[in-house]
Amino acid sequence: MRISAVGTALPEHYYPQEEILAEFQQVWGERLDNPKLLERLHSNVRVGGRHLALPKSEYSKLDSFGASNSAYQRCAVELGERALRDALERAGLPIAAVRHLFSVSVTGIAVPPLDARLVNRLGLRQDIRRTPIFGLGCVAGAAGIARAADYLRAYPDQVAVLLSVELCSLTLQLDDLSVPNLIACSLFGDGAAAVVLTGSELPGEGPEVLDSRSVFFPHTEDAMGWDIDERGFRVVLSGEVPSLARGIRPHVDAFLAEHGLVLKDVESFVCHPGGPKVLEAFEEALERPREAFELTWKSLWELGNLSSASVLMVLRDTMETRRPPRESYGLMIAMGPGFCAEFVLLRW
Repeated sequence: MRISAVGTALPEHYYPQEEILAEFQQVWGERLDNPKLLERLHSNVRVGGRHLALPKSEYSKLDSFGASNSAYQRCAVELGERALRDALERAGLPIAAVRHLFSVSVTGIAVPPLDARLVNRLGLRQDIRRTPIFGLGCVAGAAGIARAADYLRAYPDQVAVLLSVELCSLTLQLDDLSVPNLIACSLFGDGAAAVVLTGSELPGEGPEVLDSRSVFFPHTEDAMGWDIDERGFRVVLSGEVPSLARGIRPHVDAFLAEHGLVLKDVESFVCHPGGPKVLEAFEEALERPREAFELTWKSLWELGNLSSASVLMVLRDTMETRRPPRESYGLMIAMGPGFCAEFVLLRW
């Protein structure tokens, strides 16, 4: 299987981090015991600006879970269509070529799901297979590629597409002054990405997907995720996440060993930009300098953390701006609620 192309779509509303900080200072400043906390958090996450699904003036009007979720459904369908069309255009494939659409998201709910709402808008074939996946969070970009590749092993003459749409800003909780919520509001942004994968019997020039590995960390369900109540999604974000990220090394070594490889054989990394402490944990665990993750740091600065879409943005940048040497090995890494990790072994 090969990754033929990655398409992306970002909301038109882009704001520098300083402007977003000023809005939160106006809303929360007088309610915080330490008013300097917001400024420190927005600086520490190393995000320069973010795209938001709505103009910033509209967020104060989202006074219920229903209002936020309605905005999610409306904006997610539009962004998803743009990302999917972009991916197919880059792959040089018609809409009718798509036989299975995998969709991932964790920032809103839709039934029928987003993939179904795109069938008529895009003119997808009537017999298309659809697999909507909810709940994997940030790991879903890598896990979605892995599951699409699993499908293509059974159907090597087909085309599968992974679509990720994440509108993190629409989970905003203005009544939550907890540190995890303040961090989330400084870190997460909005965007969509789509990946076209082609089976082994079809021509293609992108990186091969050789294998994948899922890892679940026992008794870590409270490390990351959502608490869902009548107001919507309330972020759960534990301080133990960076230490969990450092624990990936033995799992990476075992995965590579199954293919007769060791870590030094891996020339490129496509990592989810979970935040500075997580990226520093990757650098430490994998014994690589910061330069090895330069595109991930760049994505964090330019877009923030887009949950499952982020690692796909880094994949796009790797394919288009810094393509690794032919026949070299690459490793895609993402982590998410569970607590879990997903590794995807690539050959460029």
